[in-house]
Amino acid sequence: MKKYIIQYKPFLIFLLKFFLSYLILTFLYQFYLNSFDSSSLEVDSITQLVSVQTQQTIELFQYNSYLEPHPKQNSTMLFVEGKNVARVVEGCNAISVIILFIAFVIAFKGNWKKTVLFILAGSILIYVLNIIRIALIAIALYHYPQHEHLLHGVIFPLFIYGVVFLLWVIWVNKFSVYAIQKKA
Repeated sequence: MKKYIIQYKPFLIFLLKFFLSYLILTFLYQFYLNSFDSSSLEVDSITQLVSVQTQQTIELFQYNSYLEPHPKQNSTMLFVEGKNVARVVEGCNAISVIILFIAFVIAFKGNWKKTVLFILAGSILIYVLNIIRIALIAIALYHYPQHEHLLHGVIFPLFIYGVVFLLWVIWVNKFSVYAIQKKA
């Protein structure tokens, strides 16, 4: 057993760092979410900000858009041209995707300065692309409501997770210790 632990030590350290950072960040995020009263349908401030920025992005695409609080759920109803096309819920704010991104970057170590800068730049990119993604989903649902499952369940998740995967590939191949060792 000891032989295998020594043999797979780099992989086991990677897993430990990944799961530990993922659990810590998820715990902190859950602590943040618990500070909002879901029984009174209160929407967390990050999700509210995502809703507002999505609505503003839709208007940049020359569509009339507005928001209303959902009367029965802690979410925001998003309207395009007077038609309710979506609910913006906590899961739409991309924080869980950003946590996953950060955990991977931390686990695949690099120097601290590059790690922090890459996490910051990647998180901002994911956040901004998520706003655009939600706006495009809303506009697409306005025009093609019959394709909701394809748009919301397949195409746009592929987009956001594809971006995260690309960022991971860039991190591993350009900035991680592995990439530095490969160059030397």
